[in-house]
Amino acid sequence: MDAIFSPVGFDESGSGPLYLQLQKRLAEAISSGRLVAGDSLPAERDMASMTGLSRVTVRKAVQALVASGQLVQRRGSGTFVAPKIERLEQALSLLTSFTEDMARRGKSVESVWLSRQVTTPSPEEVMALGLGLGDRVARLERVRRSDDVPLAIERASLSAASLPDPMSVEASLYALLEQRGLRPVRAVQRISAANLGARDADLLGVPVGAAGLRIERIGYLPSGRVVEFTRSLYRGDAYDFAVELTLSPQSGALERTTR
Repeated sequence: MDAIFSPVGFDESGSGPLYLQLQKRLAEAISSGRLVAGDSLPAERDMASMTGLSRVTVRKAVQALVASGQLVQRRGSGTFVAPKIERLEQALSLLTSFTEDMARRGKSVESVWLSRQVTTPSPEEVMALGLGLGDRVARLERVRRSDDVPLAIERASLSAASLPDPMSVEASLYALLEQRGLRPVRAVQRISAANLGARDADLLGVPVGAAGLRIERIGYLPSGRVVEFTRSLYRGDAYDFAVELTLSPQSGALERTTR
């Protein structure tokens, strides 16, 4: 590690700002394996002393790597090399649960429960679920983890008639709904970009303001009744969502007739 923080090689003329030079040196050490996940970096004042750079310069380089997800800072503990996140591709054409997605990849799944309760619905939940006057809503909030890495925050709402006991949900909500004959058979999803606020960023172990994907799903029964209203936040550095597009029959017919 001494070579990484050697003062040799920093050039004030022609090689870009000093903080970018240090940032590049640290990033290369991480990518080459000289610094591995979990390694602790020296304190800022020590890095400044070792490199001959100012603490402001060191802090700026470190913060840039924290923002990019390569380093993580833990209050009271220091700065560490962040674990490498495997990017996962999720097909938007399949109506599956998080548990099923991870099982298909052979990965472990863990839920960190934040809340499971039956309560008064919000106006948004009343509209989405088609609830009537006096109806109650079952609300589930949890962090979904795979291989000890937090990947998503899931906030699901169902009518209390469909899920009278939220505590009965353990690993998979869809598995329980299937047992009750209430698993959705189709869904409408809306995906938008989001910058994570302080609470959500802390739950996902990323910097405040990090990029995320907000997904809103409304799931329907065969009868057309809404059974599920779920709002999820996914880590932007861990997920790619893919969908297959095909030419519509009408477009194909038009193309053939114009040749």
